[in-house]
Amino acid sequence: MKQLAALKNFLREAPWQLWTAQLAAILRIELRRNFRQRRSIWLYLLAAAPVLLIAAHALTSPGGIHCNLQEDTGVMAGIFQFFYLRLGIFFGCMGLFTWLFRGEIVQKSLHYYFLSPVRREVLVLGKFVAGVATSGIFFGLSVLLSFALMYGHFGAPGSAYVFHGPGLGQLLAYLAVTLLACLGYGAIFVALSLFIKNPIIPGMLVLLWETFHPVFPALLQKLSVMFYLRQLCPVSVPPEGALALFTVIAEPVPAWIAVPGLLCLCVLMLVVACMKIRKMEISYLAE
Repeated sequence: MKQLAALKNFLREAPWQLWTAQLAAILRIELRRNFRQRRSIWLYLLAAAPVLLIAAHALTSPGGIHCNLQEDTGVMAGIFQFFYLRLGIFFGCMGLFTWLFRGEIVQKSLHYYFLSPVRREVLVLGKFVAGVATSGIFFGLSVLLSFALMYGHFGAPGSAYVFHGPGLGQLLAYLAVTLLACLGYGAIFVALSLFIKNPIIPGMLVLLWETFHPVFPALLQKLSVMFYLRQLCPVSVPPEGALALFTVIAEPVPAWIAVPGLLCLCVLMLVVACMKIRKMEISYLAE
């Protein structure tokens, strides 16, 4: 009871207005840095790749003369699940979020944040929100343009599918899953970057886990971010090839469980990152 009362007093007396102002300032600095630095070029390339591919498909098939709506709906679902979720967003978040703190250490500038009167937990949250906003804008716009090009070249039938059929709902679902993927993978890589100097190898292990999780028992599959993201995709893509032979079919998880589950994972990773950064000491000589 005493601990609960202490927590209530802390929440009541905490300087929320100051923390909010500091969070907004960190967010402005990090967003400007994320969009302007040269390292962001590869994010543009990752986000642009499927847009250019679908644009080429639209140009070679005006009016849908070589395809139909059902086929292109399946193609869009495949591109989203196999490129965006498993490659584009994953590698984009790995590069972006691991660099939020490791980049400051490499550039010998993190001590400026540590010397300022800002709680380190606020610093973690500010950098994380900036990373989510950056990756969400990059890949959200990419998904939006890909979807528009995929159905725009059909003309009136494509417009009817989007605005008078299931198309608009599918687009909103794709955008929501994109944001959840940025949240989940971003939180994981922020935490990894604070514990490990070179998070590339752990990142590859995470990629292998996310890629081959369907072959594991149903209980272990639920420890994967991709398991929940696939459940939320509006169009399912059945496994093909050798992976389909070893796939273990797990019980689907409803959206009202999948979404809070991913958000809880995000919060857990951020709590771990905040606990780590409280005791973090900078040693540029070790880099």
